[in-house]
Amino acid sequence: MAGSPRIGVLALQGDVREHVRTLRSLGADTASVRRAEDLAGVDGVVLPGGESSVIDKLARSFGLAEPLTESIRAGLPVYGTCAGLILLADRLEDGIVGQRTFGGIDATVRRNAFGGQVESFETALSVPSLGGPPVEATFIRAPLVVETGPDVEVLATLDDGGVVAVRHGNAIGTAFHPEVTGERRFHELFLAIVDAASPSEKA
Repeated sequence: MAGSPRIGVLALQGDVREHVRTLRSLGADTASVRRAEDLAGVDGVVLPGGESSVIDKLARSFGLAEPLTESIRAGLPVYGTCAGLILLADRLEDGIVGQRTFGGIDATVRRNAFGGQVESFETALSVPSLGGPPVEATFIRAPLVVETGPDVEVLATLDDGGVVAVRHGNAIGTAFHPEVTGERRFHELFLAIVDAASPSEKA
C-alpha cells in the first residue's frame, strides 16, 4: 500500500482513544467513524470495546449500521475487540431484546459470557500465529465464541478450550482488550490484512 493506511475507528461509544493510540504508534492514520459518510476513504475499520447494545442502537440511529454491514460483507477489513467481537458475530447469544450485529464472522458469540464487571480477569494466552511471547489478555465483561463455521480460524483459546480470538477472511475478533495492555501484535496483524486487501475490497 502506498503511504500510510487510513483506519476508521467506530467512535460511538467505548475505548476509542486506546485503539487510536495503538494504530498511530504503528504508523497508521486514523479517522473517527460515526456516520455512513465517514466510511469513505478508509482502508479498514476497528470496532472498540464498550457496550455492544448501545453501539448497535447508536449505529442504527445514525444511519451507519446498514452501510457498515454492507462494507464488511463486501470485504472491508475489520477488527473488533470485546463488544466489537459481539458486533462482528453472525449469531448472538444472550443479547438484549432486539439487539442486532453487523456480522462478518461466521460464529456464535455469547454476550457477557464470564459475568459482570467483578468477574473481569487477566491471563496469558498463547497465540501461535502471532509468534513471540504469550499475549497478556485483559477480559472485561467479555464475550465468548461458542461456535464457529468451517472457514473461521481460531487464533486463541483459554486453558479450558474456550475460544477468545478468531479470524474469518478480512475480519478479526478478540474477546479481550490488547489495546489496554500495550499489546500491538493483533493490530499489526490487522494492518497486514489491510495492506493485503484489494482496492475493491476497501471501497
